[in-house]
Amino acid sequence: MNTSPMRICIAGAGAIGCTLAARLAASGQAVNVLARGTTLASIQRDGIQLSDLDGEHRVRVNASDDPRAFGEQDLVLLCTKAPALAQLLPQIQPLIGADTVVVPVINGVPWWYFHGQEGRFSGQRVKAVDPQGLLTDALDLRHVLGCVVFITAHCPTPGVALANNPHLMIFGEPDNRLSQRLERVRALMESAGIEARATDRIRDNLWTKIIANITSNPLSVITGATLEQLYSLPELRALVSASLHETLLTAAAHGARVSIDPQTFLELGAGMGPVRTSMLQDYDKGRPLELAAIGDAVLELAEHMAIAMPITRNLIALARFRGDQARH
Repeated sequence: MNTSPMRICIAGAGAIGCTLAARLAASGQAVNVLARGTTLASIQRDGIQLSDLDGEHRVRVNASDDPRAFGEQDLVLLCTKAPALAQLLPQIQPLIGADTVVVPVINGVPWWYFHGQEGRFSGQRVKAVDPQGLLTDALDLRHVLGCVVFITAHCPTPGVALANNPHLMIFGEPDNRLSQRLERVRALMESAGIEARATDRIRDNLWTKIIANITSNPLSVITGATLEQLYSLPELRALVSASLHETLLTAAAHGARVSIDPQTFLELGAGMGPVRTSMLQDYDKGRPLELAAIGDAVLELAEHMAIAMPITRNLIALARFRGDQARH
């Protein structure tokens, strides 16, 4: 396996991007960060600061808004919101060489979901997240390594990230092979102090995160509730449970094995504490909501299997209404 230093670029300097950049740079890696605007200016001036369970990390990185400044990379981590991918993927072409590994660190159903799968949906695209095929056309899917990230973080100011829960990342090839590049990326993240796992069933873990997102994010926008409130208050927990069971049925229909039982899922959610979901944070700031990837795409996969998701569908509709109202 190749053990030479990796050329690493993090595209997107939000909470997750800054967390990963700080951990990787603190472990001795030379990190490039693709950012823009006030965030870019802040990182160029002050570097990146991360406060997590291991303490305070202050690092310097090479930051630019022009990917040509970095050249071809070995590893590109896409740390943006799903709606930004259509604009981002064409921009990162200067970073992509013949063997570049691209890891989308995004929420919801990824556009590559059916890539590498056998069966009747093989090669199809998820229309909710890639309606015109722009994502599929912009990046050869052989570069993609699947990822599920369990990191809760937020940026109180640009270039500064707070992450007060353990970091976990799970990686897997879309075709479920246990490849050398999979192990190399896993080992890299582990060396940066992040719990990192490799799996030959990445979609199982995807569905675990999809369930966490779809049962919490839309309802948090509707109610303003934290994770602790969503998963523990009886009047909210009932809605969460209904959506949870609808999504579990859809996951099972697509062949996924979710290892966490519903009761444990609710307990884990409540144990996250007074955390505001990423979608609620976006709502508060008047930003677009990730409802296509987190919500609509799940409904689309349910429709493939003729599964009705009435509770979840209504929660998504209400969250979309709230989001639209806040932006107009």
